[in-house]
Amino acid sequence: MLRVNMGLQLGERLLVVTDVPTPAQWAEWPLPQLQEVCRRSSLARLVAQIAREEYPGCRVDFFAYPATGRSGMEPGAETAARLREANVVVAITSFSLSHTEAREGACRAGARVASMPRFQPEMFYHGGAMALDYQRVAEETARIAALLTAARTATVRSPAGTDITFSLEGREGQADDGLYTRPGSWGNLPAGEAYTAPVEGSGRGVLVVQAGWHPGLEHDMRLVFEDGEVVAVEGGGELGERMRGLLAIGRAPTPEERARRNLAELGIGTNPNARRTDVTLEAEKIRGTVHLAIGDSSHMGGRTVADLHADFVIPRATLLLDGRPVMENGNWLVQ
Repeated sequence: MLRVNMGLQLGERLLVVTDVPTPAQWAEWPLPQLQEVCRRSSLARLVAQIAREEYPGCRVDFFAYPATGRSGMEPGAETAARLREANVVVAITSFSLSHTEAREGACRAGARVASMPRFQPEMFYHGGAMALDYQRVAEETARIAALLTAARTATVRSPAGTDITFSLEGREGQADDGLYTRPGSWGNLPAGEAYTAPVEGSGRGVLVVQAGWHPGLEHDMRLVFEDGEVVAVEGGGELGERMRGLLAIGRAPTPEERARRNLAELGIGTNPNARRTDVTLEAEKIRGTVHLAIGDSSHMGGRTVADLHADFVIPRATLLLDGRPVMENGNWLVQ
């Protein structure tokens, strides 16, 4: 990770960050969730320890900050300042920093950032989602990103009932290939996706999120879109209830709540080793899947600023660009 993905060099400053529960979260969160968070934070500290041993010529800092409780929420001024001061940032967190001004500000300052929300140690194992031929993944991901750049419209369908169409006109496809060696570059680890931001106000249709394909989702959930926004959330059990609250479904939303409803991302997985479906970080990278997100799109070429970015992965997807099928039932039709 440090050598290939981040290109850490002699004399650089590496910052490993993690988020830890607040006193209130310690009291409220279920014990299994607390145990998972602690395991992840311990891994982050171990990464910092290994970095100090393997890179004695680098300054290696470890920093833990209070968990925000939701991906896309800002982590606070002190965390943002520490991110800006580093050359390389490895963020092994429970809530994503990807779609925050803190991460954006670090990249503007020249930092190279690996955002790793809900990362599992097993992803490092032989055959795991981190053990890739990154050049090969980069080549395929770049080809798909070019298709997204050239497309004016996209339609996503699935056997479970997803059927949604939206505009991509003027939006650039981007490649998250896991190689963050240029100043200001960033992405996820594990990596492997091409993505873009749909045009605001253009999405119409239904997204069906299948049980087992999102953390804590035990029942299928349907999101209904009109004019680029979620207007209904059906089913989904406890997660569905939580989403209805976050999006103010059934009542007039505040500007903040309405921003969360935005159709924010179209992504296509390109990682041949990604398999786990209940951790979004890995599930959205599974080769042959498509994912759609709601909330913030401002950090990937869109215009919507929100305090939420939630990804939903679609297995066995069919993807049409400008009416032409490029993926059918999870299989690529173009090379």
